[in-house]
Amino acid sequence: MTKFVNIDHDTELLLPPNLREWVPADHLVHFVMDAMELIEVGEAGVNERGTGSAQYPPRLLLGLLVYSYATGMFSSRQIERATYENVAVRLLCADTHPDHDTLCVFRRKNGALLHRAFAQVLELAAGCGILKVGGITVAIDGTKVLANASKHTALSHGHVEKTLRVIDGEIAQLLAKAEQADATPLQDGLSIEGEVARRRERKAKLLQAKAGMEARAYARFQAGQADYEAKQARRAAQGAGGKPPKGRPPKQPDPVPRAEDQVNLTDADSRIMPTKDGFQQAFNAQAGADVASRLIVGKRVSQAANDKLELAADLAEVRRHVDPGVVLVDSGFAGEAAVTAVEVDEQGRRTALTVLCAMQREPHGRTVAQLEKRDDPPEPGPQAGFAERMRHRTATAAGRALYKLRQQTIEPIFGIIKQAMGLRRFSLRGLAKVSLEWDLVCLAYNLKRLHRLRANLRPV
Repeated sequence: MTKFVNIDHDTELLLPPNLREWVPADHLVHFVMDAMELIEVGEAGVNERGTGSAQYPPRLLLGLLVYSYATGMFSSRQIERATYENVAVRLLCADTHPDHDTLCVFRRKNGALLHRAFAQVLELAAGCGILKVGGITVAIDGTKVLANASKHTALSHGHVEKTLRVIDGEIAQLLAKAEQADATPLQDGLSIEGEVARRRERKAKLLQAKAGMEARAYARFQAGQADYEAKQARRAAQGAGGKPPKGRPPKQPDPVPRAEDQVNLTDADSRIMPTKDGFQQAFNAQAGADVASRLIVGKRVSQAANDKLELAADLAEVRRHVDPGVVLVDSGFAGEAAVTAVEVDEQGRRTALTVLCAMQREPHGRTVAQLEKRDDPPEPGPQAGFAERMRHRTATAAGRALYKLRQQTIEPIFGIIKQAMGLRRFSLRGLAKVSLEWDLVCLAYNLKRLHRLRANLRPV
């Protein structure tokens, strides 16, 4: 006779339940709760006066956000719903239910707390021997994360100017109609005053967008002018030495916006960027990771569509927490000025940092020639160019073995963040808020990684 487990939904529990017993002992939520007890939350913004309703403790809200991001919940309403439906979240919240507005305000107003919590987690990792802080190898890369805005709300500078002329013409027509006693009336529910006000409001937004594009164009002009003058000086020096200048003459930057320059009306800080799915409205999320522990040790968000000028800023973020000896980057970072800026100090002396950088994209797999045993190529001479020196670094056996760690470190991290954690689009808008959310994502990833490594976190 077939037997079934008895399922009874109506019998009351005889003893009060302990939620900790409802979640496995090695569950991530236990690790996050224990880690939060070691995090200093004195920088959290709280109501010191004690007026109004009782507040949720900052440590609880921080732990709830970290656990939610680590498990793929990014919306504050989704997190609020999980406090009722998810057993692990109910355990973390001690069966309380912070509402979505509380979570949203806490996340938005506690950027300093998230910065400090990220640093403290790395300190805890160093304290238990998982992370080394000096002379380490760091892999740096960037990934495109969609903005909370549609690319179809982006307008080009040329289109803005054209639209402004159309709006001015429509406003003039409406004002002229208002002065005509026998003019054809508008449709029911519409008024000339309302239509003029609506167009003036749109015009104000377009003028604001146009001013933003003009400011960005002038900033681009200032950044490119120094490079233009340096190239002109090198060409002049070549001509003075009796040698004809090499290559085409540099093009002088223009402070005027280009017709194709764009701004997004929903999130003006986001940019149109190339992705594997075509051009999308996105941000360039940068991260540096220790190749030994695969912990993120530096993070920031850029508005640049490529990584060519990101190395110095990325390395500065990494150095806030660790002291790298070797940095691994892909061909997107390849640039003599960028690499020289981090390998040579202001006095022109070589630093202890070495950058390993591919000079072109390599196809997947290895050819038969690459499988054959071969000696290291000879050291390039003192007159060797930048590209030759960079190629030699990754052509030696030691360089190849070291550079191979890059694709085993930073690329899987981005894969985990996007696929396992599910972050493919930011929830917040604006560069400052998006940077705050990326801090939270990287903090959640590091705790998820430490849990995977079974770290025994101890007070530092």
